[in-house]
Amino acid sequence: MTSTPLPATDHPAGPPAPAPRASSPLATAHSQLADAVAVLGYDEGQHQMLATPRREIHVAVPLGRDDGSTVLFHGFRVQHNISRGPGKGGLRYAPGVDIDEVRALAMWMTWKCGIVDLPYGGAKGGIAIDPRQYSTAELERVTRRYTSEIMPMIGPDTDVMAPDMGTDEQTMAWVMDTYSVNRGYTIPAVVTGKPLAVGGSRGRGTATSAGIVHVTAAALAEAGVPLTDITVAVQGFGKVGSHAAAIFASRGATVVAVSDQYGGLRNDAGLDMQRLFAHVAATGSVVGFDDADPLSNDELLALDVDVLVPAAVEGVLDEEAASRVRARWVVEGANGPTTTDGDRVLARHGVTVVPDVLANAGGVVVSYFEWVQANQTYWWSEQEIADKLEHRMTSSFADVSALAKREGLSLRDAALVIGVERTAEAHRIRGLYP
Repeated sequence: MTSTPLPATDHPAGPPAPAPRASSPLATAHSQLADAVAVLGYDEGQHQMLATPRREIHVAVPLGRDDGSTVLFHGFRVQHNISRGPGKGGLRYAPGVDIDEVRALAMWMTWKCGIVDLPYGGAKGGIAIDPRQYSTAELERVTRRYTSEIMPMIGPDTDVMAPDMGTDEQTMAWVMDTYSVNRGYTIPAVVTGKPLAVGGSRGRGTATSAGIVHVTAAALAEAGVPLTDITVAVQGFGKVGSHAAAIFASRGATVVAVSDQYGGLRNDAGLDMQRLFAHVAATGSVVGFDDADPLSNDELLALDVDVLVPAAVEGVLDEEAASRVRARWVVEGANGPTTTDGDRVLARHGVTVVPDVLANAGGVVVSYFEWVQANQTYWWSEQEIADKLEHRMTSSFADVSALAKREGLSLRDAALVIGVERTAEAHRIRGLYP
C-alpha cells in the first residue's frame, strides 16, 4: 500500500526523547504506529512527525485539604496532533498517571478520531491522584485549579475535554464552569460528557459501551454468528464494562462473567444484570453477588467464552495472559489492554482482536455529537443519537474490515493504517508554516 509523501516534519530538531519502558502504554503505541508507517511506506521524518506530540504541558496542582493540610499533585495535558481539527480527549484521575501514559492515550485518540472520521486531533489529560481518597469538595478544588493552570491550551476550538477513568460528568461541569467564568460567558462546547442540565447530550453516558456492542455485532455478522448465540466475559465493571455487559444481555447475548478491581464472578447460565447492578450500587463491587461463583481477574481472562471484553486498564493481555485466552474474539473496551507481545500471541492462536481505537470509539463519536449540538444550541433526540452512533460505528468497522481483507492485515493494523493515513493526509494538504 502506498501513500503520497508528507512534507518534512515541523518539529524542532534535537536529541530524541528517551525511549519509553518496553512494557509501557507508550511503547505499545509507538510499536503500533511503526507497523502502520511500514505499511504506508513513510520515511523516518514523516514517522517522527506522527510519533511526536505537538504540545504538552506539565503543571503543579496544589490542594488545600478539608483538614487544613496542603498536598501537591502533578497534572498533564498532551495535544498529540491537531492537523484534522481541535484536540479531543479525556481527563484521567488515577494514582499512576504520568506523562508517558498521557502521551500514549493522546496518540491513540488521534488515530481513533481518524478511524471514525471525526474532525478532531488527539489529546489527553490526567492528574496523578486517587479520587477515592478525597472528598467531593477536594476533587472540585483540584479540578478547578488544574483547569486554570492548563487554560491557555484548551477551548472549544482548540482542545475539548471529556470524562475518563476517575472522572465523570460532574468533573466536566466544574471544568466548563471554571473556563466559562474566566472567559466571562458560558461556553458549553469546551467539554463533552457534561450533565444534560448544562448542555450535555443524551446517550453520552453509555456511548462507549454501545459502540463496543455495535462493532462486536458487526464482527460476529462477518462470521455468520448472531449476538444471541454468544457467551461474553467482561473484565472491568466500571463505566464502560458495566454498561457494555448490560447492553450485551439486553440484545440476547449470555454474559457469563464480569470482574472489577476487587474480584470477579461467574454464572454459566448468564448473570442477572438488573440484580447485579443493584448489588454493585449497594456494595461498591461485584464481589459477594449471591447468584454467581467467585473468580479472579486472571481466571476471567482465560474463560472459554466466545467474546472477551477487556474494559479496565492498559496492558492486561501481555504475552503470558494472552497465551491463556480461549475466546474467539477479543473486543477491546479499554485503551491499550493488549501489549505488542500479547497481540502476537493472540494472532498466532487465531483470536480475532477488534482494536481499542475502533471498538471503544463510541464515546468520542457521541462527544462529537455533543460538541456539534453545543455549537448549534440545538439538541437531538436520544433515538437520533443512537441511530447516528450505530451507523458511524458499523460503517467504520466495514472500512477497517475491507482494508484488512484487501491488504492481508489484522484489524488492528488496518484500523491504524486508516487513522494514520487520514492524519498524515491532512498534514500534507495543509503544508508547513512558515
